[in-house]
Formats: sequence, structure tokens, C-alpha cells
Amino acid sequence: MVKETIRVYARVKPLGRQQQAGIYSVDDNEKSLSSLEIIVPRDLADGFVNNKRESYKFKFQKIFDQEAKQDVVFDSIAKPVAECVLAGYNGTIFAYGQTGSGKTFTITGGAERYSDRGIIPRTLSYIFDQLQKDSSKVYTTHVSYLEIYNECGYDLLDPRHEASGLEDLPKVTIMEDPDQNIHLKNLSLQQATNEEEALNLLFLGDTNRMIAETPMNQASTRSHCIFTIHISSKEPGSATVQHSKLHLVDLAGSERVAKTGVGGHLLTEAKYINLSLHYLEQVIIALAEKKRSHIPYRNSMMTSVLRDSLGGNCLTTMIATLSIDKRNIDESIATCRFAQRVALIKNEAVLNEEIDPRLMIVQLKKEIQELKDELALVTGKQRTSELSQEELLRLDELLETFLEDNDPDSTLDVGADMRKIKYCFIHVKQLMNHSKISDKKLLSQYIPEEKETNKQTGEELKKLKELLQQRDNEINILVNMLKKEKKKAQDALFQLNAASACSTVFEQSPSINLEESQSPSSCFSLKEAKDFSSSVHRLPFLSRKTGGKMSLGCQEAFEVFKQDHADSITIEDNKQLLKQKFAEAKCLGEKLNEVRIKINHLKGEITQRHVQRAALAVSSPSEELNTLDPVEEKLRTQIEEEKKSYKAMFNRVKGLKIEIEHLQLLIKKVKMKLQKDFEVWWSEETINLQQEKPEMVSSPNTMTVYPQFIKSSQHLSTNRTPPSSSTSIPLTGDSQADADILAFIKARQNILQKKGLGNK
Repeated sequence: MVKETIRVYARVKPLGRQQQAGIYSVDDNEKSLSSLEIIVPRDLADGFVNNKRESYKFKFQKIFDQEAKQDVVFDSIAKPVAECVLAGYNGTIFAYGQTGSGKTFTITGGAERYSDRGIIPRTLSYIFDQLQKDSSKVYTTHVSYLEIYNECGYDLLDPRHEASGLEDLPKVTIMEDPDQNIHLKNLSLQQATNEEEALNLLFLGDTNRMIAETPMNQASTRSHCIFTIHISSKEPGSATVQHSKLHLVDLAGSERVAKTGVGGHLLTEAKYINLSLHYLEQVIIALAEKKRSHIPYRNSMMTSVLRDSLGGNCLTTMIATLSIDKRNIDESIATCRFAQRVALIKNEAVLNEEIDPRLMIVQLKKEIQELKDELALVTGKQRTSELSQEELLRLDELLETFLEDNDPDSTLDVGADMRKIKYCFIHVKQLMNHSKISDKKLLSQYIPEEKETNKQTGEELKKLKELLQQRDNEINILVNMLKKEKKKAQDALFQLNAASACSTVFEQSPSINLEESQSPSSCFSLKEAKDFSSSVHRLPFLSRKTGGKMSLGCQEAFEVFKQDHADSITIEDNKQLLKQKFAEAKCLGEKLNEVRIKINHLKGEITQRHVQRAALAVSSPSEELNTLDPVEEKLRTQIEEEKKSYKAMFNRVKGLKIEIEHLQLLIKKVKMKLQKDFEVWWSEETINLQQEKPEMVSSPNTMTVYPQFIKSSQHLSTNRTPPSSSTSIPLTGDSQADADILAFIKARQNILQKKGLGNK
């Protein structure tokens, strides 16, 4: 554990051509700390007495004057922190100061000359140089770049950042675990294997930052940015893994709105910047006070992210950037005061080591097995994960004896075995639940329900009467439909050869009389009657398919109506095409899974290859191991080919998804149109039927039958007898069809009589 205060440094920005320097002096003669003295002369105008303080003196770890170069700043400030991060500690470097004081130049650097590189690119170069030199460990490096703009977090490394507006990008949100560790949702971690990749990610994030021109600075950064380097290291064969991170923070500059005179959007940005810096100062003040128990980290997003850096597990360094200009003397003094408060905060940095979870699992399994062996040695019994059948029967007997015993002092002794104790509890719980359910059933049986029964009976009678009337209407509509279909078929048959048609029908139905087979109309009427008979038997199944939404007759009429409708062909074609698309998408999905499994397998081989080469480098170092591995190159080539194939198939699956959704929408629209057309037709038929009601007979056991039915019924078999009904049924004149209709009505009336309606 390293316990020390936050290191505070100061850097003075060089003055411009038209700027007038304030009065200040730097004293580096002291042994440990450097001092900065700023002198503000009194204004004695108008003869007033001015007791304002003239001299302000502040102490820093080191002060970099106007002539200090970037490499000197890096060697003094960032290099010690980077060394601690490589050793396994967390580190933070952040710059604080007013707008235009040189924070971004110090942290990121200038783009004009190579020597103007800032702390971030120099730190990346130093870290990767050290990683290449150290071959005793296996390192993994990741980079993240967070922007906090108007108190909202954004990922600067998001590839959509260049083409989309800020309102369209996913916001980075803060999540906290039970151990009060901060996790950032929607913030990507990009792996960087070398310095070039890390610098490219840095330049990509810098181009996505919010920059605007203000009276204080031509390229003022309007957001706080946190560039984080995550490093994990592990020695080959070791069980411990080290994790460390380095925050490089470029804060937005504070500015006085009255001095800059900004407005509109820039004014809103300035408000959020000053507010977040105000919350940062509140956290600094609270940490400096020893008696404070609550630290307001949650007031702003920046203080929440930097919780470890401020009074936590981190080695933190601050750079106070100063603009020693007469116009900015007051802001520079405020920055120095803030730095003095930061210097009072103490951090406790701990080496971030943890045991590899895979090795921990193996170790715990071994320890469990050893404990089982010791337990078996002490008890003399080898325990398994489950109880044997004999033990279960013995426990059931003990439980039954215990529950039947009326003695309140009786005990249940099953031994010091948690498996038996848990089984007893589960068994008792099941018995209690079973007894509760049985009590509820008995109670519900004895509750008087006479009133409710009478009410339900009356409602059921009313519903059955309405259902009977509806079925009568449906039967009449079906009969009319059958007549129309029969007439259409007769008109078509008159144009054909009567002799050949009759002979074909005669061969298919030998039970038809000779007189009926010689007539084309009689031949077709028998066929139509058979079709109707089969359709009558299909009625329950059709009603079951539709979920009971349509009645039997209505569903049968809908089936006939759908066959003649022009949209039915379109529906069938779309269904076939949709089935083909689904089959193709399923095949592509299986291929995608195979390619994904193959890519993961190849990646696992590359990782295994890395581990083997690292272990070989430790055991027998040689120059040949530094060369490229041809096996690894071949595996990477295979991965690239599989990725191309995966991308092509994935794009095809996306296209199929769009086509399938389009076909489903078309089928849905056509079905809705077909349903609407049928409802209009059905309502018209019902109205016409109500206007033309058939004559009714008064006898309850007789039925008015047309002479055509009496003549044709002689050809029916003896076991088919017309049912008795009080409803007059308009028959078709065909024996087979009429008999099927009467059989259907007879079955319906039998059901109604069983329910108590009789012939009502």
C-alpha cells in the first residue's frame, strides 16, 4: 500500500504578443517544494484607501516556467505515474485551469511540431516501450475515451460519432455495484496491441471532441475528456493477475461569463462547465476536511467517474495551468488556491492483484474433494451427492412417526447430515401445501350456490335459444349457396357430352339408380350433396381452428366464399414464397452458427499458441521466437476468410428478414380484405333470409318435406331416417344432399333435448 497526498504541479503559459505580463516570481531554491509569488498592486485611484492584499504565495512540487518544454514536463510529472501503473497501481493525471491557460496543450499536445507532443502520446510511447522490453509477463492493453459534455457522457471512440449528432448517440451511464465500484455502460474498450493503434484511437477521439471559438481561446474545448489506459499482466504459470488503469484527464476551462460576454449555445456550455468544476471543488473541500463523513461524489458525472482518483485507490497528480496576464491574474490566483486544497488530499493506492478465476475453480474443486475424503475417513461412510433409496424410506418412516406422535416433547433425530435435514423440511412443506389445497376444495363444495345456479341456468337457456336461431339462419344460407353452386355446375355440364359425363359418374358411384345416372343434373346433384355432407362433418374442426370466433355455419360459408374469391390465389402464392424464404433463412442461420463456432475455435488456437510461445520464451529464450509464427499467420488468414463469409451470409439473412416481413404484411392485408368482403356478403344474406322466411309447421313430430325429397328419398338406405323437428327446412331437391341436411339437424335437436330445451 502506498499512502501519499496528491502531487500538485504548476505550469505558466507563455505570453502572447499583445498581452501584458503580471508581476510574479518563481523560487526553486528550496529543497523539496517550489514557491510561486504573484503580486497585485493596489489601485489608489480617486483617493480611496485600499487595503487589498498585494502578495500571494503558493507552494508546488515543481513549477514549470514559460520556457519549459514538453519532454521536461513529461519526465517530471507523467513518467513516475506511468511506472507505478506498470507495477500494478492505478494512476491519474489531470490538468486544471481557466480557458486558454494551456491544459489541452499540456495533456494532448500541439499538432504543428513533433516536439510539441503532450503527456498522452508520450505516455503511450513510454508504456509500449516498457512492455516490449519486459518479456517476463504477458500484457494486455485496452483504451477508452470518455467525453462529458453538458453533464452527459459520450463515447468518443464510437464509430457512429462522426456521422450522427450527439442526440442520436447512446449516452454513457454510470452503474454502481454493491462494493461501490463504478462501471460505465455504453463505453467501449478498444484493444491496442502497439503504440500505433493506441495513437490512432487517440486521434480519432480528438477529432470527435466538442470545440468552439470563444473570446478567451480560438479553439476552446467545451467538454471534459478522460483518456484511460487499462493494463493487465500475468506471469506464465502464475495464478495471480494484475489490473491497473491510468486516467489522463483534460478538464474544460472555467471562464467568467461577464468577462467573455458569450451567449446562446456557448453560454449554456459555460454554465455546465462551471457547474461541474464547482462540484469538483466541493468534493476537494469535503476530502480536505477530516471530520466530513459524506463526500458528494454523485453531484456530477465527472466526480463519480474520478471517485478512485480523489481520495481512493489511486496515485493522483494535478497540473495547475496558469495564464500570467494582467487580465487573468484573478483567475490564476483562484487556480492556485484550488491546487493548494487538492494538495491536502491523501490517497491510498493498493496493488491490484487477483487470482485467476480458472485456477481458483480448480483449487476449490481439489479442496472440496480433500474435505470429502477427510469426512469419509472420520465417519466411516462414503457420502454421495444424493440419498440412497433405503435412506429415503427410513426418513419417510421417521417423519410419519413424528407427525402421528401427539407428545409435544417428541423430537425428530436424523443425524448431522444436511441432505437429510433438507429432505425432511421439503417433505413437511409438501404435506402442508397438500392439506391446505384439500381444505379449500372441501370448503368450496359445501358453500350454497342455489341462487347462482338458477341464474346461470336462465342465462344458459337464453343463450341456447339465440344459438338455435342463429344456426337456423346459417343452415338456410348454406342451402341457398348449395343451390347456386348446383345451378352453376348444371349450366356448365349442359355444354359437355352428356353420355361421357354420365358414364364417368356411374363408374364412381355404382349405388345410383339407372334413371338418375342418365340425367346430368341428377349426377351432379349427388356429387354436390356428397361434398356438402363431407363439409358438414368438417364443421367442428373448422370451428376449432378459428378458436371459436366463427360459428359452424358461418365458418363453412366462409370456406366456400374464400374458394371463389380472387385473393385466395394470391394468399397461397405468398404462403409458398414465405415458406421458401423461411427455409432459406433457417439454412443460412445454421451456416452462420457453424462459421461462428469455427472462428471461436481458431481464436482459441491462436490464444493457446500465444501461451505456448510465452512459456517457451521463459524457459528457453532465443532469437527465433521473436520472428513471426507461420502457424499463427495461417490461422489469422483463415479467420479473415471466415469473417468475410460470415458477413456475406449475415447481409443475406438481413435481406431475407425484410422480405419475410413484407410478405407477412401482404398476407395479413389480403386476409383482412377477404374477411371484410365476407362480412359484407354474410350480412346481406342474413337480411334477405329474414325477409323471406320459410313456412313453419305446427306439429312437433312432423316435418314439411317437398315432393322432390319424397321422390328421391326412396333411393336412400333403410338406416337413414329423417329426424323430427318443428322447423321447416327448405330442401334442395337432391336426395343425398337433403338427407345429409336432415341428419345434421336431427343431431342438433338431440343435443338441445338433452340440455332440457326439447322442441322449444
